[in-house]
Amino acid sequence: MGTFGPTTVRVPRARLATPQGKTSEWRNATIPAYQRRTKRADALIAGAYLSGTNTRRVRRALAALFGGAVGKDTVSRVWRKTKGDWDAWNARSLKEEPIVRLILDGTVVRVRLDKKATSISLLVALGVRADGQKVLLAIKNMGGESEAAWRALLDNMVSRGLRTPELVIVDGGAGLDKALAALWPEVPVQRCTVHKHRNLLAHAPERLHEEVSADYNDMIYAATPKEIEAKRKAFVRKWRLKCKAVADSLEEAGDRLFTFARFPPNQ
Repeated sequence: MGTFGPTTVRVPRARLATPQGKTSEWRNATIPAYQRRTKRADALIAGAYLSGTNTRRVRRALAALFGGAVGKDTVSRVWRKTKGDWDAWNARSLKEEPIVRLILDGTVVRVRLDKKATSISLLVALGVRADGQKVLLAIKNMGGESEAAWRALLDNMVSRGLRTPELVIVDGGAGLDKALAALWPEVPVQRCTVHKHRNLLAHAPERLHEEVSADYNDMIYAATPKEIEAKRKAFVRKWRLKCKAVADSLEEAGDRLFTFARFPPNQ
């Protein structure tokens, strides 16, 4: 059963010879044994259920697509499998992950709970491996971005084997700053330059957005730490006169906005 409806797959009853002279049963590499639905079909069923409806309504909603072959029991089994995979992912070991950078941020998403649309706050941890590859480490609904919420997420990752990172990138939330100070007081912290850019624009009238962006990027992407510091001072002097709120917003981030300047240029 796939997203295009039912398809008959004929499996040959055959045995294959191995290079060692033995024989083994033929196995379909496309559809594993005993699998009755494709992964996309299961994803469609689980997605319909997660959208905020119940098993019977999912069955009715997908009846035309699957020709009535998907009942409420099937929906329940697919959801239990999805839930099991999710729980296993949340409990997986992080000991073998060569994480050197950690990006922490909160986001708000709209979902349906108890047949009502509502917003929930999610905490997200993104790791950067030694080879530069990013990997999602954790995503949890903690009810907000308080110090206790962030500390619970961080403690969970540490208990699963996450090593102390060389650098942490944050959005500047007070709760996260306190949690990091308590857990990893010696780890350097970088304020996210993208978040700060948005903050600056929020404090300036729209007619000045292009000029603020040009000055900010000129400062952030300067070639050397010495040039960055010179452009930082020039930015504050200029915008303190032109739009004080912009200068104040930049100074609020402090030296943490420029932690990256301590690292080699190729990083």
